[in-house]
Amino acid sequence: MPFPASTVLGYPRIGPRRELKRALEAYWDGRADRADLDRVGADLRAQAWRTLAGKGLGGLPSNTFSEYDHVLDTAVLLGAVPDRYRDQPDPYFAMARGTAKTPPLRMTKWFNTNYHYIVPELGRNLRLDATKPLAEIAEARALGHETRPVFVGPVTFLHLAGADPARLPEVLDEYEKLLSLLAAERVEWVQFDEPAFVTDVPFAAYDRLGAVADRPKLLVATYFGDADPVLPALVASPVEAIALDLVHGAVPTLPLTDKIIVAGVVSGRDVWRTDRGAALATLYAVRDLGASVAVGTSSSLMHVPYDLDLEPDLDDALRARLAFADQKVAEVVDLAAAFASGEATGPVSARGGSVVDRVSAPAVRRGPYAARRAAQERLGLPPLPTTTIGSFPQTGELRAARSSLAAGDLGVSEYEKRIEAEIERVIRLQERLGLDVLVHGEPERNDMVQYFAEHLDGFAVTRHGWVQSYGSRCTRPPILHGDVRRAAPITLRWTAFARSLTDRPVKGMLTGPVTIVAWSFVRTDLPLRDVVTQVADAVAAEVADLSAAGVPIIQVDEPALRELLPLRHSSQAEYLSWAVEAYRRATSSAPDGVQVHTHLCYSDADQIVAAIDGLDADVTTIESARSHGRILPSVAAFDRGLGPGVYDIHSPRIPSVDEVSAALADALAVLPRDRVWANPDCGLKTRTYEQVEAALSNLVEAAHRNRAAP
Repeated sequence: MPFPASTVLGYPRIGPRRELKRALEAYWDGRADRADLDRVGADLRAQAWRTLAGKGLGGLPSNTFSEYDHVLDTAVLLGAVPDRYRDQPDPYFAMARGTAKTPPLRMTKWFNTNYHYIVPELGRNLRLDATKPLAEIAEARALGHETRPVFVGPVTFLHLAGADPARLPEVLDEYEKLLSLLAAERVEWVQFDEPAFVTDVPFAAYDRLGAVADRPKLLVATYFGDADPVLPALVASPVEAIALDLVHGAVPTLPLTDKIIVAGVVSGRDVWRTDRGAALATLYAVRDLGASVAVGTSSSLMHVPYDLDLEPDLDDALRARLAFADQKVAEVVDLAAAFASGEATGPVSARGGSVVDRVSAPAVRRGPYAARRAAQERLGLPPLPTTTIGSFPQTGELRAARSSLAAGDLGVSEYEKRIEAEIERVIRLQERLGLDVLVHGEPERNDMVQYFAEHLDGFAVTRHGWVQSYGSRCTRPPILHGDVRRAAPITLRWTAFARSLTDRPVKGMLTGPVTIVAWSFVRTDLPLRDVVTQVADAVAAEVADLSAAGVPIIQVDEPALRELLPLRHSSQAEYLSWAVEAYRRATSSAPDGVQVHTHLCYSDADQIVAAIDGLDADVTTIESARSHGRILPSVAAFDRGLGPGVYDIHSPRIPSVDEVSAALADALAVLPRDRVWANPDCGLKTRTYEQVEAALSNLVEAAHRNRAAP
């Protein structure tokens, strides 16, 4: 059977109404059993195949659904389940979320996206268990669909696990067994995703896998950039088809004769409509290299929302420029038909909003750290100050109040009273627990990026534009479609109210410019650097207002600093230079006596320590607990305040005093006592108040214990 004329590399899996999220959380909370969770998964898979087939798509993928994470699924597939999880009632979720006694596996970002994957641990022996993909193939066939199962490829899996490359032959043993099993099930095509091929990871594996005697045909999918360094070897290998990201990468220059190329001309990473003329021109250029061409997406569509038709509130002019997952599937099918008919390319259309004169004065530098530290002694903080990252639990009552406000069922005055009551609850709890630097808890914020997008010109937000971040956690990335301006203060009202309730220092909480841009769908008519600069100027205005109001500490978070790092080393220095400059621009309006904090989490920050240092924040809080102190050796020379997270908030488990104390002791072994802060890994919005109170109580006690240590 020839490769179909149209396909996608993957499809969203959380459900158009976040059905998977609700099913997972009900299962975890004991409100549903495994049969209930399995039923929701089966319904979502059936709905996905039905939608794709109904739109006329030629090739349907399977095994792209996951109950938590596709990399974790691959670890289970290969038998990479550490012994400490095997005896748990549900080893899969124990690895993902931990248990009362066993921390979860490490979590970090999937290449340069805001999706988090579970980092596998390769034990002594691997053993294939293909139960899940074979069941999905059979499930699809029962519904009348032949599918192409999709797997993380062996090179990418080994790369993501951080394992010794010498173990590749052992991993390939299991992939060979997998191919044989799929062949026995009469599977025609299999897809191996190898995004690592667009990084600096060398090509390997496919001469061996291509030589398997009885196997399905192989589609090797590269995405998120150019695969040029490995493409000659991949073209020379026995694989039948190669998927190329031709949105974020260029058309190759080498002959592609005798290969099927799945040309990724429809973006899986943004929400803009495909430029039809440009896409057709790209398809013809690939065909001219001698390839047989199929039309596809640049990557899986899991990075975009389901359906634009669920968004009735968007401006008509903006809507005309947008395409979500279902619209992108329709574009793939339409382009395949136009390509087959030889349709002329036509003009290239313009994207984006107006371009304005954005020439701005250079950012004013804050004073040297020694002078700032002296000015900040007025805070009167003890050694090992205790604080949190910012957010406190988002209760059902808070979410209901926001929904009622949006629906017009709750007046602004009553809504604000409820927010004030929640802020007072958070302040009193922190006082009672003995925290040194307090936060207002962010009850007014649905999300750390969306909240600011709702208050800045140039952004639009959605109702149902959910995208999976990890497990059951979803975000609604705003759409940055025009020039960004701040019309009025955004956070001052709530920060000032919190300060009026206590005599302890309260942090003002802001999101940094790189993160706001990274976690939005961004206009494409301006260089990314210019867009970030616009956002930095808006943040700087907010910092100035908070400082003028007497807020003593302002935290400007940049958890996405590492995320936007280009995948190839040759481009990284330039990016880090302007990204660091944007942060310093955003915080330049803070006087020396105002202590500036930043926060980074779950993003292999040890790879960019010099850039983090370059942010020049007075205090940096950073993920450390879930990665077991991996960051500590890299920050030993850090000469400003540092708070390596001492417990993992993405797991429901409560760390003991001894556990938190040991984490603090590890930090104190490499950093001076007067530089170390005690804080969680990240914000607390996903936890319950019961969990938060117990964990923070242990954190405070551990900090006091280490203060008293000689």
